[in-house]
Amino acid sequence: MCGIVGYVGGRKATPILLEGLHRLEYRGYDSAGIAVPHRSRLKVTKAAVRVGELRDLVGDGLPATSGIAHTRWATHGEPTDVNAHPQQDTSKRIAVVHNGILENADELRARLTADGVTFASDTDTEAIAHLVAAALDGAETLEQAVRTALQDVEGAYGIVVMDATRPGELVVARNGSPIVLGVGDGEMFVASDVAALVRYTQSVVYLDDGELATLTADDYRTSTLQARSTAKSPTTVDVDDTDFQLDGYDNFMHKEMHEQPDAIRRALLGRLDERFATARLGGINLDARALRAVRSVKFLGCGSAYYAGQIGANLVEELARLPADAEPASEFRYRNPVIDGDTLYVAVSQSGETADTLAAVRELQRKGGQVIGVVNVVGSAIARECGHGVLLHSGPEVSVASTKAVTSMSFSFALLALLLGRVRDLSVANGTRIVQGLATLPDLISDVLATEDEIAKVADRFRDARGMFFIGRVRCWPAAREGAQKLKEISYVHAEAYQASELKHGPLALIDETMPSVVLVPDDELLAKNIGTIEQIKARGGPVIAVTNAELPHGLVDAEIRVPHATRELDPILLTIPLQLFAYHLALRLGRDIDKPRNLAKSVTVE
Repeated sequence: MCGIVGYVGGRKATPILLEGLHRLEYRGYDSAGIAVPHRSRLKVTKAAVRVGELRDLVGDGLPATSGIAHTRWATHGEPTDVNAHPQQDTSKRIAVVHNGILENADELRARLTADGVTFASDTDTEAIAHLVAAALDGAETLEQAVRTALQDVEGAYGIVVMDATRPGELVVARNGSPIVLGVGDGEMFVASDVAALVRYTQSVVYLDDGELATLTADDYRTSTLQARSTAKSPTTVDVDDTDFQLDGYDNFMHKEMHEQPDAIRRALLGRLDERFATARLGGINLDARALRAVRSVKFLGCGSAYYAGQIGANLVEELARLPADAEPASEFRYRNPVIDGDTLYVAVSQSGETADTLAAVRELQRKGGQVIGVVNVVGSAIARECGHGVLLHSGPEVSVASTKAVTSMSFSFALLALLLGRVRDLSVANGTRIVQGLATLPDLISDVLATEDEIAKVADRFRDARGMFFIGRVRCWPAAREGAQKLKEISYVHAEAYQASELKHGPLALIDETMPSVVLVPDDELLAKNIGTIEQIKARGGPVIAVTNAELPHGLVDAEIRVPHATRELDPILLTIPLQLFAYHLALRLGRDIDKPRNLAKSVTVE
């Protein structure tokens, strides 16, 4: 959520720090700040502004060759200048940037206040600065002081600490919030996301929970909170600076929607076995015998990942005839779930760092559950914790509103369902039909994207709607939920999704001429039922937008968005694409900030 950048080396630090913050703007934030050493002190510039405005405040900057910077997404304290990071101790010797939430912040503030500390902000982060400053009295190194201070901290954190008297050194720590080190030639970087680093280096080190690192220009060392060396070696990330550029698009959401055909083509490579009409998913590390031992499947994710998991659960039940469902990871982790050793749990997260999903993975592992990860980021926490799973191959996704990653999730679940089905009772003929359908999806998605202008006209027609219903039945119910999610998060138009059969059990009372309904109507065995739902809406004066690959009666709906047909099982994946475009163009016409919707963040690393 918040963004962290740090640098120590031989170059001027301020431009590197500001550029790093710019690369992290997509994560969502409400204030920004920077600290660099100057004449044995720390020069801190921070305000409740965008990074571009911070750049104006900093100007040419100081000649310092180290520093830390931050974009904040408010948790403790309102988004104000004083609550922006970096936070400092009373003497202004220590500066800290922090992602996460301290669960014992009130206790720490009360204790420190009793010891005579005066707090300047409402943040939990400021407590860390005071704790480190207090620990310096008995510490030989900044690392030792940070280690001592963190013994008193409870909660999630990714922090970088800087000492005005040691300007050539940064101390970094992680517990529940991502931190990655960048290894350069005579310089070191640190960030909360590789997006801030890849312009300068592709050699990275991911910290695990409970780890610290001390960085100098020429070296780094990693260790545990208990001071045991972990001696981590760098790995190379398979992304570069061009992956985070707009390439002529107006915003990243538009770019990423149009990248979906290529994302699915990458996900297809080597994963379809036409000879045996099945899928290859070697990353899940389960052979045919282990797959046959699976008795049910549960998908765990948050937001759009949860809705994709619902699509996956339907696919598993339909193709493999196994009980399957999806659940929000945030609910799963707190309800003391019964863990079944014969269940395959699938943890889904674009970033691989979603706090609630990561906590669910750890709860499963503690109770002996069999869990695989489905993520888009190599080296992410969920990928490391699970040890095996499926990589989405979507490429970096910058826009807060996920598009290509969600489509890749649903596609990956179709591969998993096919694999599970073919070790059971799914026939060769039906397996072949699914394989062929999967192979055609990239071109079919391109066909949908080619109709963007027509979808934009529909969005423009309904731009003044006070709210919308999204209606789906069985396979298309999760797709309807994802469509409503997209509209809400980027246009701020109220939207709710309902199963078609549930309309008459309450929501139908809200239908009138001001409440359009977006109805998903695939050409399947439920076509007549869906037409009946549309008739019920129309009878009450409600406008209907049909997203369909079926031939509907003339004059039945007010607007129609046409979608090509894959197979009945895979059609819900295709039906989500026009919903993305519809939400995008409606938001565009309302003048919204498409890539950075208000109050939201890309990587949700707090509860």
